[in-house]
Amino acid sequence: MIDNLKVFFDSKVAQYNRPDFITNDPVCIPHLFTKKQDIEIMGFWAATLAWGQRVTIIKKCRELIALMNGAPYDFIMNHEDLDLKKLLSFKHRTFNDIDTLYFISFFRYHYSNYKSLEDAFIPPGPLKGELLSSPNSMAVNSANGGVEAYLNYFRSYFFSLPDFPHRTKKHVSSPSQKSTCKRLNMFLRWMVRKDDNGVDFGIWNRIKPSELICPCDVHVDRVARKLMLITRKQTDWQTAVELTARLRELDPADPVKYDFALFGLGIEEKF
Repeated sequence: MIDNLKVFFDSKVAQYNRPDFITNDPVCIPHLFTKKQDIEIMGFWAATLAWGQRVTIIKKCRELIALMNGAPYDFIMNHEDLDLKKLLSFKHRTFNDIDTLYFISFFRYHYSNYKSLEDAFIPPGPLKGELLSSPNSMAVNSANGGVEAYLNYFRSYFFSLPDFPHRTKKHVSSPSQKSTCKRLNMFLRWMVRKDDNGVDFGIWNRIKPSELICPCDVHVDRVARKLMLITRKQTDWQTAVELTARLRELDPADPVKYDFALFGLGIEEKF
């Protein structure tokens, strides 16, 4: 059974993990850039806004890029207060100008201290902790290990700036809330997975592909349940963990590559 499933899934990964997949997927947004920080910023933003129709998501991300003069990192680091006024018009579903301005504040704070957004997911050691505001004193549950600890830490760090808007918290999830963290897991896949197929970037090195958790959206969840890869009744963080554990049986080093197979079967083939 496992061998047959692996052959089937590997064929679907080969079908969808290729450059022509990029065009109609939000991952096309970070692919507009070559600077690492631009890739990280717009990859994170595209993942955050990734709900609803993909055409609309891509359109709104392009609109946001234009509002930042086509250079997100440069805009974030060098803007004046007056430059932010034009961003007050940006909105996608429940994501509005308040959220946009806080994202910019966080990115400016983070990149003033670090060169990569990867550091925002790695709990700091004693020296790095001195650069942070409140995460320095926040305990990370290392017993959970791996991506679960990374995501819980990231959310606490992301909302560590003074007077952060509480409404924005709904846009950044964590396992501690029992969320599947679909969008963050998708972002991590983009940044961490390494191959030569041209879809995922593989520009981060401290988080390993083997640690990643499969993004579990409605399409992936439906296909995985039909193939009996998920037995848990509800869909939450433990569901994503259960699914990833099954995918590790097919490839322990790179289980999340099968996101291509599950997503492709669900949304492209209506499996």
